[in-house]
Amino acid sequence: MTQLLDDYPKCFIVGADNVGSRQMQKIRISLRGTGVVLMGKNTMMRKAIRGHLENNATLEKLLPFIKGNVGLVFTKGDLMDMRKIIESNKVAAPAKAGAVATVDVTVPAQCTTLGPEKTSFFQALAIQTKITKGTIEILNDVKLIKIGDKVGASEATLLNMLNISPFTYGLQISMVYDSGTVFDLAILDITDDDIRQRFLDGVRNISSVSLAINYPTLVSVPHSVINAFKNLLAIAVATEIDFKEAQAAKEFVKDPSKFAVAAVVTQAAEPVAAKKEEKKVEEEEDSGDDDMGFGLFD
Repeated sequence: MTQLLDDYPKCFIVGADNVGSRQMQKIRISLRGTGVVLMGKNTMMRKAIRGHLENNATLEKLLPFIKGNVGLVFTKGDLMDMRKIIESNKVAAPAKAGAVATVDVTVPAQCTTLGPEKTSFFQALAIQTKITKGTIEILNDVKLIKIGDKVGASEATLLNMLNISPFTYGLQISMVYDSGTVFDLAILDITDDDIRQRFLDGVRNISSVSLAINYPTLVSVPHSVINAFKNLLAIAVATEIDFKEAQAAKEFVKDPSKFAVAAVVTQAAEPVAAKKEEKKVEEEEDSGDDDMGFGLFD
């Protein structure tokens, strides 16, 4: 373990509940060349980490998470790629009494292959049924188990009778360790676009505060310049002061009708241009179907 802690700067802390030896073997094979799975007794892993703190004190952050049925998946590669490999190695499993539901379980409306003698079993679970062609038909979708609930014996028996395997089991990533930092798995879901958007939101907030308290900053100066230009433009329009950027505005104030005519001409020119384009396309299509002067029966 100390060798792995020296060789690999990153690792996942994973839970291994309900993972069989055959499935663990497949996970190791899929990670071969990109990562190493380490499973062991928690006391031994904690002892190895404490004994290695002299070389790397940041490993102490792993100790609070070494509890329960957990292991470590070491890697040098991209954490997102490793996460996809780990999460893809899952197998469907039937519901067992006493297990904690990892997802909401709904029994869909269906015609089962069960005989009428099982009717009392469905009545005990408050599931509406009827007999159709000698078999039990479930009339409505039934929300049987909610996420986080323990699976009861009756629910497990029903799901097994209907051949429904609602749960999938595999290594469950709980925390991520990367070069001395331990963080939640949800951090890996943050994209570059999310970071960019948060940064822009911060820039807008700083700009707003700076403008409100008249304190110039790098992000508020462009807005201050634009606002100052608007004030200069307003003064130029209201007075005889003239400069190049204010000429168009002053002409508009003197005779707005000129700009109205220009806008109408522009709007009228767009449909004409569109019609010319359509006509050109039609002519090209017609030229492609030319029969070269011969009739069908010539």
